[in-house]
This record gives sequence, C-alpha cells and structure tokens, in this order.
Amino acid sequence: MGMELSPQVQNMILQLQQLQQQAQALASQKMQVEIGIRETDMALEGLEKVPDDGVVYQSFGGLLIMSDTDKVKASMNERKESLNLRTKMLDKQEERIQKRSQELQQQVQAIIGGGGNMPSGG
Repeated sequence: MGMELSPQVQNMILQLQQLQQQAQALASQKMQVEIGIRETDMALEGLEKVPDDGVVYQSFGGLLIMSDTDKVKASMNERKESLNLRTKMLDKQEERIQKRSQELQQQVQAIIGGGGNMPSGG
C-alpha cells in the first residue's frame, strides 16, 4: 500500500532537492577556489626563487608583460587573500545549507512518522 504525501511534505522534499543542488554547486565552486589557492602558492614559491635582478613576466589577458618582482608578489598575495575570503564565504553558505537540510529532513520525518501532523515552530 503506497503512502500519499501531503503537498506540504512534497514541497519540503522539493526544497531538500534544491538545497542538495546548491550544495553540489558550492562544492564545485569551492574546488575551483582551492585550485586557485594552490596555483597562487606555487607562483609565490616560484617568485621566491627568482634572483633580485631576474626578469618576471605577468599575464594580462593574452599578453605577457615584464613586471617588477615585488609588484607581482604583492598581486599574488592579494589574489590569495581574496581566494581565502571566498573560501570562508563558501564555507558559511555550505554550513547554512546543511543546517537547513537537516531541519527539513527532521520536519519531513516528524510529519511522516507522526501520521501527518505538521510540527510547530516553523
């Protein structure tokens, strides 16, 4: 015998699916940011090996422009700082999505397990 789900439960399940999709998109963004951080770290390590009178080029679009080593280091450090902030923002978003998903799952289980009564408080 199949159980018919109320429109409320169906809506909650839909919200859970949307949250799951958002979580997957966040995970993908986070991976891209982490790759950017690793690449920036590798560039900074490489810059440390450049002698004081060495030549450094920086990419601008499709061009490579000769640049001052200290300016490139400063630019790379700014990029890394920006990426680290982005990681923290993504972590907070991920945390909110997980919390909301858990709340919805608990509500759905309470409704299904409790014979269809809507839990109070939310």
